[in-house]
Amino acid sequence: MATSTVMQTVLATPVPSSLVKNRSGVSNLFSATYVPRLRGSASKRVQCQAKLDDQKKSAGLSSTPKPKVSTKFADLLAFSGPAPERINGRLAMIGFVAAMAVELSKGQDLFSQISNGGVSWFVGTSILLSVASLIPLFKGISAESKSEGVMTSDAEMWNGRFAMLGLVALACTEYVSGGTLL
Repeated sequence: MATSTVMQTVLATPVPSSLVKNRSGVSNLFSATYVPRLRGSASKRVQCQAKLDDQKKSAGLSSTPKPKVSTKFADLLAFSGPAPERINGRLAMIGFVAAMAVELSKGQDLFSQISNGGVSWFVGTSILLSVASLIPLFKGISAESKSEGVMTSDAEMWNGRFAMLGLVALACTEYVSGGTLL
């Protein structure tokens, strides 16, 4: 704090005009010798934020409180809850990859895949992924708490959204063209 007060005192004093060598024509408008003085009533208290953060961490206090995660079934599957978009996105990612793989390997379009036994695979995969996605949520573990590095929960949400759009685009394209995409 003493260093801060000394620096403010040094910087707030005007520079003698004999030390300034400004020969431009602008020197009359913007004098280089003028530095505003601090008012006497100005507070000179300086705190280091890093020390305050270290003190909070050592005391066990966090700067932002973690919101409580609800484990109620109705809250998890609510319209704005954590489960619906995540589960639909996961199903869409698997569905899109599976549809493209079968299309490449067997040459069947999406509607042929569904009519040739694809419904049972869809229902089985949907139940398995839904239960697997809900178990951590019922335990109070959020996807955001487990996301690190490249594979974050936001990246999973965006990939799921694009997969949903991809499935719809694939179905519409194959319906309009009357054949497979590839």
